[in-house]
Amino acid sequence: MTGIVLQARLDSTRLPGKSLLPIDGKPLIFRVMEALNCVPAGLRILACSEDSFSSFKPFADEAGFEIFAGPKDNVLERYCQVIRRFKITRVIRATGDNPFVFTDAAVAINAEALALNADYSGYSGLPYGAGVESVSAAVLLRAESETSSVFDREHVCPYLYNHPELFSLHRPLAPLRWQGKDIRLTVDTQEDFDRALVLYDALKNEPLRYHGPVIIKKYSGVFKK
Repeated sequence: MTGIVLQARLDSTRLPGKSLLPIDGKPLIFRVMEALNCVPAGLRILACSEDSFSSFKPFADEAGFEIFAGPKDNVLERYCQVIRRFKITRVIRATGDNPFVFTDAAVAINAEALALNADYSGYSGLPYGAGVESVSAAVLLRAESETSSVFDREHVCPYLYNHPELFSLHRPLAPLRWQGKDIRLTVDTQEDFDRALVLYDALKNEPLRYHGPVIIKKYSGVFKK
């Protein structure tokens, strides 16, 4: 079974409490889940840090996501706990900083991963904050057992793509309609958040599942890094 696993935590050094900052009346983390609901999956899970659970739970419930609390800094272990708990075989990995994730691109890269039986798949060339990764649950469990690197454990997938001799990697250039590597869509700073408010308002009347091509066509010049 494929599960969308969205990692999030409440604290942030550059923008404290950013996950709960409102975008058009709903917190950032809800807007991320709202977008990910356009991606077909057997399960959707918000995998948060333990100290974020009570703050996030009402919004996970509203968005139709399961919620699971695990280690704050060892995010790889948090993912592996989710895999064991929910019996997931493939993970669509997303992060809570990205309310403008390109959901149509997420559907496409996951389909490619399944067709190729790839251990790890992710597009290159997307705007920063637009992509997801499709990963075999089995190789995440393997990574957890093999790596002792703090960096690998905090960032989840580096052990995989830094060991191409061990894993089957699929990292193609994204189709042109989604390309925009000089565009920044993630929310990490106050400037990012202010930009996100403007972009969300501009996209309100556009179909949520097709935000990717619309952003590239209409707004790429405004939201460059």
